[in-house]
Amino acid sequence: MKRIIVALCLVALLYGLLNMWQEQPGKTASLSSSLSSTLNRVMQSASRQSSSTDVEGKPTLSAAFIDKVLAAFHSRAAGTGEGLYSLGVQYGIDPAYALAFFMHESTFGTTGVARATLSLGNIRCTPGYQCIEGYRAYASYQNGYLDWYRLIRNLYITQWHLTTVQAIIPVYAPSSDHNDVASYIAAIERAVRTWRAGEVRS
Repeated sequence: MKRIIVALCLVALLYGLLNMWQEQPGKTASLSSSLSSTLNRVMQSASRQSSSTDVEGKPTLSAAFIDKVLAAFHSRAAGTGEGLYSLGVQYGIDPAYALAFFMHESTFGTTGVARATLSLGNIRCTPGYQCIEGYRAYASYQNGYLDWYRLIRNLYITQWHLTTVQAIIPVYAPSSDHNDVASYIAAIERAVRTWRAGEVRS
């Protein structure tokens, strides 16, 4: 949020400078062009900062890259990248966020009860589900992915109108359950940012 405010302040400053220079005929066109270019870059940066944690959107990671991440952590889910990717497309949620939740909740199914539940997000048990130690359990990782996407799309986004990481996590992993909400949010943001940069370089 602080970065967004700073960016917007820069936008206002640059806009004022640009108008000042344009009103003085003795100044060069190249300076005006340079200020315009800088203004556009700052506005684009501010826009990216304000929307970068919205879980809705097109995939920013490929299925192949997702598989690389899973394989790097020796997850039994390695090879399911296409499933995680395609369900993200189906539900309009960037699979980068699903992958980040998977990492934070169980290091891709390598720790805790998720080793048995095949769950992406350690979703609490509710009627109608097979459960293990109080968490929903699935016959396959694909089923676990599907349930997570449905939960986020149908409940968090459609019913509660929560679309950002900052809005979702305090409800998904509340501090009342002994979660460090701020650290959870930071971990998700950091993972997605790192993977996106890695995808661009690969």
